[in-house]
Amino acid sequence: MTGHILILTANILFGISVPVFKHLLNTGMPPEAIAFLRAAVTCALFWLLSLFLPRQRVTHRDLGLLAVCGICGVGINQLLFVVGLKMTSPVDGSIIASSTPIFALLLAAVILREPVTKRKVLGVMLGVCGGLLLVFGTAHATSGGSSLPGDAMIAVNYIVYSLYLVLSRSLAQRYSAETIMKWMFLVATVALFPFSAGELENVAVFHAAAFPPMQLYGLLYITVGSTFIAFLLVTCSLKSLRPTTVSMYNYVQPMVACAIAIAIGQDVFSILKLGSLLLVFTSVYLVTTSRRRHEPVIIKS
Repeated sequence: MTGHILILTANILFGISVPVFKHLLNTGMPPEAIAFLRAAVTCALFWLLSLFLPRQRVTHRDLGLLAVCGICGVGINQLLFVVGLKMTSPVDGSIIASSTPIFALLLAAVILREPVTKRKVLGVMLGVCGGLLLVFGTAHATSGGSSLPGDAMIAVNYIVYSLYLVLSRSLAQRYSAETIMKWMFLVATVALFPFSAGELENVAVFHAAAFPPMQLYGLLYITVGSTFIAFLLVTCSLKSLRPTTVSMYNYVQPMVACAIAIAIGQDVFSILKLGSLLLVFTSVYLVTTSRRRHEPVIIKS
């Protein structure tokens, strides 16, 4: 139960971050700068946290795996997401996000040899239907035009994020969340710097004369709330949950965005949203209660 609470909380934080990202992009902040600052600040926070916790020795082999996870789960993931979100609409991003559990399911079957049961497939498909029903049933969800390059970037973003969930499962069994995160974000910060070095001077919070408080608050949220805390929760949840189960909670993100829209008067509750809610939670139940010994395996690497 603890793992489910952790991953649910993480996805709520991720969901809230989407309008925050849009706000930062609308203020003219370069997406490359957002991705780098998000990684760099979070990296500093995790290394600071590590000073107060028992030190864990990481093997050279695992350092290599941590580097791959850092590139996939933080570097490529965050850069493509922010750049793609600037080019396309949040609705397109929500639709593409609905495919994340499918990516995780297939990757877990190939890499971890995790059986894919009929019950899991049914659960994933119900979740996809629920996510799509929610997106298409939201009256005022669109913001900006659609873009094929932007959609492609977000799709690749979710593929590499699914790969990160699968690859980091073994690390989560051997190391603390703080140890994993500090090395991952260090690698990501170094990898993102070349792409953002020329854009950092365009970040308004670095210029006292034109200091925008809301931009600073937005940066604080995406670094501390939707990255430092959220990624810590995701890693902790992987200690007790399968990557496929963790990815199922990705459906919570568009639901949170919809709830925010309703709360501020940009949307209204409807039967479609209720149906989406029921489909999503039914899908999570089916996937999380699937047992490899009780269901016939239909895909196994």
